[in-house]
Amino acid sequence: MRPKKLFSLFAPATTLKGVGPRIAKSIDALAGPNLVDLIWHMPREIIDRRLKPTVSDAPVGSVCTLTLTVKKHEKGFKRSPYKVRCSDKTGTITLIFFHPKEDYLLRVLPLGEQRLVSGIVEQFNDGKQITHPDYILKIEDAETLPSVEPVYPLTAGLTVKTLGKAVRGAIEKLPNLTEWLDPALQKQRGWPSWNDAVQKIHSPQGHKDLDPNNAYRSRLAYDELLANQLALALIRRASRKLPGRSINGNRRFRRQVLSSLPFELTDAQKTALAEINNDMMQPGRMLRLLQGDVGSGKTVVALLAALTAIEDGGQVALMAPTEILARQHFNTFRDLLSVTDIKVSVLTGRDRGSTRNDILTELMDGSLSLIIGTHALFQKDVIYKNLLLAVIDEQHRFGVHQRLGLARKGHGVDTLVMTATPIPRSLLLTAYGDLDCSRLMGKPPGRKPVDTRIIPNNRLPDIISSVGRAIQKNAKVYWICPLVEESETIDLANAEARYSSLENQFNEKVELIHGRMKASEKDAAMSRFISGPASILVATTVIEVGVDVPEATIMVIEHAERFGLAQLHQLRGRVGRGKEQSTCLLVYASPLGETARARLSIMRDTDDGFLISEKDLELRGGGEILGTRQSGIPAFRLADLQVHSDLLAVAQDDAKLILQKDPELETDRGKALRDLLYLFERDEAVTFLRSG
Repeated sequence: MRPKKLFSLFAPATTLKGVGPRIAKSIDALAGPNLVDLIWHMPREIIDRRLKPTVSDAPVGSVCTLTLTVKKHEKGFKRSPYKVRCSDKTGTITLIFFHPKEDYLLRVLPLGEQRLVSGIVEQFNDGKQITHPDYILKIEDAETLPSVEPVYPLTAGLTVKTLGKAVRGAIEKLPNLTEWLDPALQKQRGWPSWNDAVQKIHSPQGHKDLDPNNAYRSRLAYDELLANQLALALIRRASRKLPGRSINGNRRFRRQVLSSLPFELTDAQKTALAEINNDMMQPGRMLRLLQGDVGSGKTVVALLAALTAIEDGGQVALMAPTEILARQHFNTFRDLLSVTDIKVSVLTGRDRGSTRNDILTELMDGSLSLIIGTHALFQKDVIYKNLLLAVIDEQHRFGVHQRLGLARKGHGVDTLVMTATPIPRSLLLTAYGDLDCSRLMGKPPGRKPVDTRIIPNNRLPDIISSVGRAIQKNAKVYWICPLVEESETIDLANAEARYSSLENQFNEKVELIHGRMKASEKDAAMSRFISGPASILVATTVIEVGVDVPEATIMVIEHAERFGLAQLHQLRGRVGRGKEQSTCLLVYASPLGETARARLSIMRDTDDGFLISEKDLELRGGGEILGTRQSGIPAFRLADLQVHSDLLAVAQDDAKLILQKDPELETDRGKALRDLLYLFERDEAVTFLRSG
């Protein structure tokens, strides 16, 4: 349970003066529902109101604070604005208001009186003006005007003034918390206390105070990284304590499958298998990430790990993020297991009635050894007789709770997580720090690099002609579009329009697949593309992950400039899986921005997924790469992994040392660190701590 001293920070925004349900809803959409979310919502710019010139000296385009005498009110007619003429001893300036409340303006700007007015000075015709001043104050209230005002990211329904007031209200609720930082580290880095750091980041006095490397911001970034690493370490330790089962296998099935493979395992595959087998032999639970580039051979490694569990009389469940991928895994595994008597089946949301009941019965009585499916695998009524291994493909598409949900379907279940998204080291530490990691570098022998070309969209007729010649030679073509249907506001190619235009030219040779189609329709379209009459598959990114058609040798990606590097790499990985030379055409719309140009150039120059992932992190940030919202991966609010990567390594070492010295967090510092975990909403980690 969250400690009482933090209750004030986790109160809703409506507890602040002047924040009603409407403003609170906007704050929630922007930052979050509670006061602590306002604390973490950092300013990105400042407005400096210290410039106090006369009217004649006021520079156009600058924020100025002027002492003015109100001379005249002029009502607006039709579309003309309401004007208030003001002056000082050096000249005249006009205050402009659109859709004003006249009685309000007469009250705050009474004729003949002096007022302090702050806003951006503009030039209009021969005179100066300020449109909708930010502040209008009585001279005696001058001290209430902020000399430097922080500017926060905004959303509809919020102004700089409204949000700033809410943030200041949240800061007033800050509790005094015991320091959790290592004193030596704090002194070495010159870091202030937590309270001082929070106060400072929300009261910047210059642009240096917005620098992410300054002492205040880096201290708070470190707090967030330490909370993340400590939480992962606690979860990892708790998981390791859970009893597992030693799984050895008798190699019967593995020998059968290995002898039937038309290729030799790579050294990287052998190393990964050795690491996995060693984990499975231990009495504790395996928690391992198998990370490999597209086409590196993860599926075979996962299958051989599964066979170890099956040889020991256990069951294996493999969970995939989409029905298309689940059924493809099923087809692949079924073919590879044809030399054995192992029964394998597939279970997805569309399997109902007698089909589903039969599968559930076979899982319960143990006659079904290997089940492949989607999230349907961990539904309440799915009961396993002896689940020994859970394999989760494309982990970043699932939340942690889904992973745990599948593992809870058995006693002491080993977990193998797979991803074909190469993950930079910094993200690996923050997203998968509770897992051991095996990396598959390189690709099986015989794979040719994909010839990647960058082509402007005014050459689409040439591309279509080339595609036509290729399909006459029995080539298979992917054609990727970023939208499903036409948008009036975004001028992008869309799948339905492209399908229609290509179908007019190539008739039954063209199929369409996108995320809004029914599962049965997707399967039928894929079937016609894989083995039927279709040679061109027009698709959205629904085919990004896992779809394997060795005959496909051409990948066309329209509006490639709109895709991230990791996504482009995943898409390109759908071709080049056979013996024939493959081509990827990155079609862009001019003009190309600097970032987009850099992204496409990287794709053209390398097919190393791990290098690409590092470049993608530089260009876009970690949340975009892994899909933070879908995955439960922490979306850092204070830490920037590009800027604070050195702090991440320090936080990881610090977390390990903390738990070595104080495994139950019972010392004074340990208790303060519990506050830190709650502060960053790592409540689950504290639960693990309490449960032992």
